[in-house]
Amino acid sequence: MSQNLVLGIDSSTQSTKALLVDAEDGRVVDQRTARHPEGTEVDPRFWLDALDATTAELLPRAGAVAVGGQQHGMVALGADGEPVRPALLWNDVRSAPQAEQLIAELGGSQACAEQIGSVLVASFTSTKLRWLRDNEPENAEAVRQVLLPHDYLTWQLAGRPDEPTTDRGDASGTGYFSPFKDTWLPELAEAALGRAVRLPRVAGPAEVVGHADGRPIGAGTGDNMAAALGLGLQPGDVAVSIGTSGVASTVATAPTADRTGLVTGFADATGAFLPLACTLNAARVLDTAARMLGVDHNGLAELALEAAPGAGGLTLVPYLDGERTPNRPDATGTLHGLTTSTGPAELARAAVEGLLCSLADAVDFLTAATGVEVRRIVLVGGGARNHAVRTLAPAVLGLPVTVPAEAEYVALGAARQAAWAAAGTAEPPSWALPDVRTYEAEPTPQVREAYALLRDRTAGWSGER
Repeated sequence: MSQNLVLGIDSSTQSTKALLVDAEDGRVVDQRTARHPEGTEVDPRFWLDALDATTAELLPRAGAVAVGGQQHGMVALGADGEPVRPALLWNDVRSAPQAEQLIAELGGSQACAEQIGSVLVASFTSTKLRWLRDNEPENAEAVRQVLLPHDYLTWQLAGRPDEPTTDRGDASGTGYFSPFKDTWLPELAEAALGRAVRLPRVAGPAEVVGHADGRPIGAGTGDNMAAALGLGLQPGDVAVSIGTSGVASTVATAPTADRTGLVTGFADATGAFLPLACTLNAARVLDTAARMLGVDHNGLAELALEAAPGAGGLTLVPYLDGERTPNRPDATGTLHGLTTSTGPAELARAAVEGLLCSLADAVDFLTAATGVEVRRIVLVGGGARNHAVRTLAPAVLGLPVTVPAEAEYVALGAARQAAWAAAGTAEPPSWALPDVRTYEAEPTPQVREAYALLRDRTAGWSGER
């Protein structure tokens, strides 16, 4: 065991990633990955298998450990501490009708946002509890406590103590936690499930919540919160992540209550807040365009950079599979401005600009809801590898864009939290982002103007739910 090394774990939807990190500077010295079963419901004991596989060789070398996990997932445990059914994950949308029911019971979108910081959607844990009550009453009756994925793994690492723990960041995505009061609202969990249920204790950001073979365990947190910690976000920074979904998030000093539901008012892992806006269509926009053009991502980037700003009048609104921000679940993509002079380069450019305009909308929603003045945009995620995305992002977003090296930032954030807990300091350790590059470009407001015009024409644009 080395006090200079810490272990950060990311238990995501698709896999578990474990990073062994130097506690002094955040340098990754070793790592492991194990896949999870596919699907939107998973027996959480599979996560334990992946946890064991990834930590067996790394944990003995670490001086401390913490877990970042996918948000919202419902881990419902019985009296024996075992799952009463597979966990329902964040991307399981069967509880959408229950989300609407609970919003109505709370008094509407504004009242909902004022109580829990967000307007409920099917992702939130409380909607899944209501679905369980409505569809599996015997399982609902058997539930004694409800954990989130990171809570469950932290509890297992600590040897299943009598009192499981969570943190305020992950708790703020349940639908029964108040980021304004920093406390559970157990009556909302009871109303959702139809009976009282035990909730984990909310630990402090730098708290040691247990020990794994003598090693301190940090509180852990949700994946978005861990990523923000891994990136070292500060107030005024906006992280734009281009993965399967697109996420724009920022660290704020005050909680958010956006009645439109476009911005979720989460807490973060440090004692501050992490409002974010999420789009459904991000890297898949690039995948689709590349497939249509018969090229790979490098070929798509080369084509896009051959075309002029505005893609010769070709505009794409990339709501390919519906959209969450704005809330258009039944939308499809719209391509406008085809002429006889349109070629592959224009189509590639329109795809990249359309993606970036959609993300720029998310940033605008975020800043409108929080009042945060953006000073820096940090671009991460698989889509950020695309050279055209990096090159064109500052032109569309209208600000310089910082792109750090590709890394597992959720696991890195968990490692930073582990180091913080082990050190017992007032602030987390300061780790520099690796291999940062800044991109600048002349703004192209005409691209966003054309995009907004088409967006508004095709779907009756509104900032409302």
